[in-house]
Amino acid sequence: MSDILDELQWRGLVAQTTDEASLREALADGPITAYCGFDPTAPSLHFGNLVQLVVLRHLQRAGHRVICLVGGSTGLIGDPRPTAERVLKTKEQTAQWVATIQHQVQPFLDAEGDNPAVFVNNLDWTEGLSALDFLRDIGKHFRVNQMVRKEAISARLRSEEGISYTEFSYQLLQGLDYLQLFRDYGCTLQTGGNDQWGNLTAGSDLIHRVEGKSVHLLTTPLLTDSSGEKFGKSAGNAIWLSPEMTSPYAFYQYWINVEDASVITLLKVFTDRTREEIDELEKAVAERPFAREAQKALAADVTTLVHGAEATAAVRAASEALFGKGDLSALDARTLADATAELPGGTVAVGDSVVDALVATGLVDGRKAARRVIGEGGASVNNVKVTDEDAVLGEGDFLHGQVALLRRGRKSLAAARLAS
Repeated sequence: MSDILDELQWRGLVAQTTDEASLREALADGPITAYCGFDPTAPSLHFGNLVQLVVLRHLQRAGHRVICLVGGSTGLIGDPRPTAERVLKTKEQTAQWVATIQHQVQPFLDAEGDNPAVFVNNLDWTEGLSALDFLRDIGKHFRVNQMVRKEAISARLRSEEGISYTEFSYQLLQGLDYLQLFRDYGCTLQTGGNDQWGNLTAGSDLIHRVEGKSVHLLTTPLLTDSSGEKFGKSAGNAIWLSPEMTSPYAFYQYWINVEDASVITLLKVFTDRTREEIDELEKAVAERPFAREAQKALAADVTTLVHGAEATAAVRAASEALFGKGDLSALDARTLADATAELPGGTVAVGDSVVDALVATGLVDGRKAARRVIGEGGASVNNVKVTDEDAVLGEGDFLHGQVALLRRGRKSLAAARLAS
């Protein structure tokens, strides 16, 4: 347990702490109890939440007790955004998302054995709390002049829209969470993203005022690429942990496409690979960048962490098959659909010529160009070269009765989708 803070720092998982020397001593003398909260503001957790789950995993593996909180009450309010008021979700929708996320987080932590993770919902201690009791017992310990200095609050106060009392009170609810977990479980460490520092200090300050005790905070840095853009989005869309919102194939491809300048940082953050293993991969990036060994290791490890080894094997097979190194017919229907979802394409029918299919999918500009590509040996259907300019698409060419993969040259791919 004594070196866990060093490990987290080496992995780039520490941005701020309340008192590093005191935290280091507490971790060394441990075990301590730590928690992180996740609000159900969407039906799935995302890339940023994965960072916090990784921190909890490291702490638990080091022998510390971890609590994963899903915010059934804070989710009804919503963490203040710097730009605009959140649209409040219904109680029913929030409850549904709480249940989904509780199920989603459990595989990341060990819920068995001598040191099982604890899973809680803050609605359990706030639902029966009256407004008067909340204001008397919790609100009296907060100072408005300090609250308005929080970054998100001050940004909203400077805006034309301002901020509602509902969102302004969010930090009181989060502070209450830490106090409750301190009392019930002896929790003395809260973790979160660095952009949450203001909300996190609400809890540590509340415990100090109410209980006269000092507790700890640890935040993780914002992960950005070499241009300063936040990681966690692909083509403008968030990278979700749910396979229904970001398919395992798209998830895997996101990590495969990470730039060389950032891949080692992300290997440290998101994988369990040792320093020696990561040093070897860093050498590979420098000496053989074209092989993308580090990206392949990153994609395999994180996809396995989130979706499991079986899903990882399926998407790796799909990735190889799409680029001519595997058997497309061996892919299951879901993986095939995911793998071809982002490809350009068009609708065709059984009996259409390959020439017309090349045109319909946009791989060539016209029939004349299509015939020339076939004549030069540059066209294939499902990785099988087409040499006959009069070839047609048969029923068997549509894998799982859905799609035929067309290729022009080595890298230009398109999906010919069977008309319904």
